[in-house]
Amino acid sequence: MMADGFPAMWRDLAPLGRDSGTGGYRRYAWGGADGDCRDWFRDQAQVRGLRYEVDRNGNQWAWRGDPAAGDAVVTGSHLDSVPDGGAFDGPLGVVSAFAAVDRVPTGGRPLGIVNFTDEEGARFGVACVGSRLATGTLTPERAHTLRDAHGITLPQAMERAGQDPDAIGADPERLARIGAFVELHIEQGRALDHTPHPVGVASAIWPHGRWRFDFHGAANHAGTTRLEDRRDPMLTYATTVLGARKKARLAGALATFGKVAVEPNGVNAIPSLVRGWLDARAADRPTLDAMVAEIERAAAERGDRDGVGVTVTEESRTGLVEFDTALRDRLAALLTERLGGAPLLPTGAGHDAGILSATVPTAMLYVRNPTGISHAPTEHATEDDCEAGVTALAEVLEELVCR
Repeated sequence: MMADGFPAMWRDLAPLGRDSGTGGYRRYAWGGADGDCRDWFRDQAQVRGLRYEVDRNGNQWAWRGDPAAGDAVVTGSHLDSVPDGGAFDGPLGVVSAFAAVDRVPTGGRPLGIVNFTDEEGARFGVACVGSRLATGTLTPERAHTLRDAHGITLPQAMERAGQDPDAIGADPERLARIGAFVELHIEQGRALDHTPHPVGVASAIWPHGRWRFDFHGAANHAGTTRLEDRRDPMLTYATTVLGARKKARLAGALATFGKVAVEPNGVNAIPSLVRGWLDARAADRPTLDAMVAEIERAAAERGDRDGVGVTVTEESRTGLVEFDTALRDRLAALLTERLGGAPLLPTGAGHDAGILSATVPTAMLYVRNPTGISHAPTEHATEDDCEAGVTALAEVLEELVCR
């Protein structure tokens, strides 16, 4: 059996933003499904009598006790998704937060739950927008330039959802009230599946970032233009994708072109522009920087051969995150005592906890994922492991709040 309250909350949230064809989720920031999820969060806060508020950047908060007192303990995650994402990435941490807080005795430090907005960056291209704005690592000026695939700007989307885009920006007063932040998340890999333990503790997040590659060619007729007369950006793009995979393999890193846009996007037309987004990750900053530089250089060299111009724009970058050592070790020791073990795990996946870690003492818990798959509909955690996650989070929160 899962924790009291967890099954009902999970059932209520599960249909929101789910595509009937793929079975995946399309909860894009400031869209309709995201709004439904935000309503769900507000309702969960209110039914518990928690103090509900939305900050200047659109992040949602639910408080037990007065956060103005300071030294608060906060848990939570996000509710938005990647295109056709799984059910657990983000929502597991939010649902578990409500279920765990239900178990923590009253008294002690203020206790909060947060839903960070636009963690995935699926709509506007920059990940962890809500936490980046709050910490000041994303400026309001830059945020105001972000556009989705339909040309809608972030300010326009926020206004349509009833949020004031002119208010966004760093929120040091709010962050200064937080004494510890603990994010629970499904593991995005299978390390725990090879152990007897359903829950692990994060040790570090690899450096990672996103780069936009624009390949500028010349539109022409696919049926009449000789191969030697073409300036085909698709050819340069394809070669770059293959080269990135090879360079990542040689570097022991990860490089993925997972999104592409083509103009004019006609079957019988040579493109004038191919735009591809690179997601790159490595165990350390020098390896990441060197790999991305090699990919850029190879793309430019191939572009010269193809008569294609190549420009590269860095859209986001996050350095190595090593979670607060004292907090991490305290939680690992507690869970080892209470649950019989909680392995320390590094990850290549970025999280709001990673963004907050430079400002707030931060830790993460991972729940076992037997498929090892994430950002896809087959992402999964068993009921027993979800229950173990809620139990672990409740133990951690009680330790931090009451002792």
